[in-house]
Amino acid sequence: MKKGIHPEEYRLVVFKDITVDESFLTRSCAPSKETIKWEDGNEYPLVKVEISSKSHPFFTGKMQFVDTAGRIDKFNKRFSKTKFAKKDPTGAGNEEAKDEKKEG
Repeated sequence: MKKGIHPEEYRLVVFKDITVDESFLTRSCAPSKETIKWEDGNEYPLVKVEISSKSHPFFTGKMQFVDTAGRIDKFNKRFSKTKFAKKDPTGAGNEEAKDEKKEG
């Protein structure tokens, strides 16, 4: 390993998975402004994470529902007027676009 590129200030840190409200204690150099009292009575820095092995589908074997419909609607609304927008398969509403192309 190269010298001087790895942090030397590893300490005990509590990581809390906010999705399933599970915590674990491990060594890390991750920065934190919050602290938490652990099971052994000592206070440790707290790092909140959105996903860990306690909530990730690969480790749990369960899929979590994600609001993809909302994401898709937001995407379609944002890009509806670009060249990436879906073409209307019925052809309705395309007369205006055809007229504009003829004039321009």
